[in-house]
Amino acid sequence: MNQKKITVRGVLFDLDGTIVDSKQAYFEAARVAFNTLGLKPPEMQKALEIPRRLERGMPISDLTNSDVDKFLDVYLKTYYSVTKFRSKPIPGIQDTLRLLSTKAKLALITMRFVKKTSVVNELQQFGIARYFAYVVTALDTLKPKPSPEALIKTVEAIDVNLCDCVFVGDSVTDIQAGKAAGAFTVAVLSGLFSGDELAGEKPDLILKDATQLPVFLGFGS
Repeated sequence: MNQKKITVRGVLFDLDGTIVDSKQAYFEAARVAFNTLGLKPPEMQKALEIPRRLERGMPISDLTNSDVDKFLDVYLKTYYSVTKFRSKPIPGIQDTLRLLSTKAKLALITMRFVKKTSVVNELQQFGIARYFAYVVTALDTLKPKPSPEALIKTVEAIDVNLCDCVFVGDSVTDIQAGKAAGAFTVAVLSGLFSGDELAGEKPDLILKDATQLPVFLGFGS
């Protein structure tokens, strides 16, 4: 893995699968959506394939066997309503964020279609909101990842250069967006995508999860 040396002034994080484990929230959203449409609830593997495909803009009609628009209406509304209760912080992430925030500016980039206040409230519940200088959601951008728009908007807000930033995410589109923006890209295996899938995007670094980041950035443990 290519590990180019950079001066780290900003660390930008994806949310779901990177800062929080959202698998149970995805499962609950699928369960409610299938039940609402009178369909048999899916097993976990099938439930998690839905957000994997949505992340990459791929069709899900073969998974839902129903009107996709109706399914997504229920699915997304449910997901956004349960993340605060069904998601949970990645173990050890609070200590990691505390350390990193003493070394660089931290920001959060999520493609959830919710107001920023909703995300901040969730972060406050998890005790980690204070570590982020800026938060961007899908409502703040015109183009979702893999477009670099959200990253560009973020670095302008926190006044750092993208070449001095690390972008940490769990998905292929996270890595694509980070590379398109010119950031140092770190893929984490705590989300929905496999190591092989992430390696295929050629990130600068692949870690088990974001708690390993301080050591690799030379910030200690």
